[in-house]
Amino acid sequence: MESIQQEGDRRHDEIRVPLMGAGKVVNRNLYIATSVAVLGPLSIGYTLGYTSSANPDLKAKNILDEDTASLFGALIAVGAMGGGLLAGWLIEAAGRKLCVMSCALPFVIGWLCISISHGIIALLMIGRILTGVAAGMCSLVVPVYIAETSTPSLRGFLGSCFQVAVTVGILFSYVVGLAGLNYVWLALVGAIIPTVLIVLMAFMPETPHYLLGKNKRNDALHVLTYLRGVHVDVDDECCEIESNLDQQETMSFSEFLAPGLYKPLIVSCMLMIFQQFSGINAVMFFTVDIFGSAGFSDGHLATVIVGAVQVVFTCIAASIMDRAGRRILLIIAGTGMTISCVTFGLYYQLTESSSSTNVTVATTVAPSSSDLNWLSLTSMIVYIISFSLGWGAIPWLVMSEIFPARARGIASGIATLVNWTCAFIVTLTFVQMSDAFSHQGAFWFYAGVCFLGIVFVFFVVPETKGRTLEEIECYFEGRNPKML
Repeated sequence: MESIQQEGDRRHDEIRVPLMGAGKVVNRNLYIATSVAVLGPLSIGYTLGYTSSANPDLKAKNILDEDTASLFGALIAVGAMGGGLLAGWLIEAAGRKLCVMSCALPFVIGWLCISISHGIIALLMIGRILTGVAAGMCSLVVPVYIAETSTPSLRGFLGSCFQVAVTVGILFSYVVGLAGLNYVWLALVGAIIPTVLIVLMAFMPETPHYLLGKNKRNDALHVLTYLRGVHVDVDDECCEIESNLDQQETMSFSEFLAPGLYKPLIVSCMLMIFQQFSGINAVMFFTVDIFGSAGFSDGHLATVIVGAVQVVFTCIAASIMDRAGRRILLIIAGTGMTISCVTFGLYYQLTESSSSTNVTVATTVAPSSSDLNWLSLTSMIVYIISFSLGWGAIPWLVMSEIFPARARGIASGIATLVNWTCAFIVTLTFVQMSDAFSHQGAFWFYAGVCFLGIVFVFFVVPETKGRTLEEIECYFEGRNPKML
């Protein structure tokens, strides 16, 4: 499948040489549109990090106990499952732009429900589910919006801004939590971001792909001119999109039996599964304990440090995405994650052995837990860096690139549903898995998943760097023999 990178050179040059010759592309408006759209994933990140900052206050006020606090955190995934499917329909029925704006409504309503709950658990849970619905919608529509407005040379960088915004949102929620705000004020802060999103998004353009699909060619040309600059002849790009749309039939469920759809759907869903079962939730679960053993007594500070590391290395990944490519970053990141999970398991195996050993034999001394703190801390840092470089951002980026235009909504909805379903399963089962297989067994399981992810990427996932969405679609549908 990786032959897509070499195969498309002739078509790639034919498309872009006349375009660039007509004038220099100005990406300012494209950056503006992307910056507004990623306010959605910024809200996702804040929502994900909210429980870490709010749960101590909710528990101190006896509003939630350990069980209800765990449920409160997991309900975001329940809402997101439905949100992804809803966005899969809305993105085709109402358009990408309106769907992005619609994400803001359940965010705002959900945060208001939480802020006015006054200790009513049912209202808290409803609010959490609503913010989850919004998170699921954003997870689908924002990557698609960015992919359909971007140029091939910038799609990797701008598409990665989705995950950058998520990590910034998580870090922001941690920092606000350090300020000592209670759960009500934390919720009100969360409502500000989607409010700004819905206002600013009203001034942003619809995507040219959606407009051409609705036979609005003049509007599409106007949008392309706005995004690429007035000195660029956008007719070639418009014709390429039109040509691809003209070869497509109306979407039906029988299409899922066609290679052009089931192949990219398998690729996207498997990347989502590997992302969620890679162990990221387990590593984050142990963050406070690991930093505590290394001498950090402030759990909030530990989460802020981890959040900052995620932001920095996700930004680095975004900056090199269009030069390094998706495949190599996934493979390198997966290798680092595999090694880290193995050493995590080794750490727990050794510390468990040392705590259960009461007899010293000759000169053999079992290592103590404190002697191995460096191993757990190093493993965690390497894991977070590796995840941020590849498996955090790229599954969402690839989802936005590989589906045919006629099925982009429903297929992306399925992939989003798979992602959030896996997140829910991992969140609910991690403690039970650790009890059943021990901490080391759980981490070695995650190491195996990470290794399988590397193998899957190497043999199955194509390189989409520098390709147009139309070229990628042709590859999966086999319409160009040279790409087989």
